[in-house]
Amino acid sequence: MSNTVIHKSNTRGHANHGWLNAHHTFSFANYHDPQRMHFGVLRVLNDDEIAGGKGFGTHPHDNMEIITIPLQGDLAHKDSMGNEEVIRHGDIQVMSAGTGVRHSEYNNSPDKMVKLLQIWMFPNKGNVTPRYDQITLNIADRHNKFQQILSPSPDDEGVWVHQDAWFSMGNFDKDFTTEYTIKRSGNGVYAFIVKGDVTIEGNQLNTRDGFGIWNTDKITITANSEDAEVLLMDVPMEV
Repeated sequence: MSNTVIHKSNTRGHANHGWLNAHHTFSFANYHDPQRMHFGVLRVLNDDEIAGGKGFGTHPHDNMEIITIPLQGDLAHKDSMGNEEVIRHGDIQVMSAGTGVRHSEYNNSPDKMVKLLQIWMFPNKGNVTPRYDQITLNIADRHNKFQQILSPSPDDEGVWVHQDAWFSMGNFDKDFTTEYTIKRSGNGVYAFIVKGDVTIEGNQLNTRDGFGIWNTDKITITANSEDAEVLLMDVPMEV
């Protein structure tokens, strides 16, 4: 029998700092809910809007896999490893913080909003050498199918992480149905509805809702609106 959890968009933690409008699916910063600390190794799922010219000053991380997915606009990144990059919609960025890294993230435009998802996962090995990677994917390749954007292997599609995790994104026409098979025994899947209305395993979900399921081998997803967009995070349930 599978287990499920639903996190409706309006139940997320919320902090509006003016320059930053942030929604937290899991406990983060001043938002703390003991029932919503993580989903398996998935520790943070932040849905951020950053005003023009604003951003996060230099700050440290360690022993965390950090994935950034821009949804709109351009994000400027600079870190202590010497990387200075701009991340755009269609790009996927990963940092393995490992023994420690410092970085900053700013909206690269003075007047346009940046929207992004930032996701943190616990790694499966500690104190690795810090690492940065960024790739550009063809969004057209996720029309009515899931495009893999992250995996545990540098030889596989997407960026790679120090964890037995696979992320995929898909854009679906109304009434299109597809199945997703979980990649590794013992993993669960956390689905985040980027936009639109979908049904997953009989559960009606809407824009920015989250749905977690484990103790199952596959899930069925049906789009109930045009151009529904879904992010699937296939992750170990044991931290």
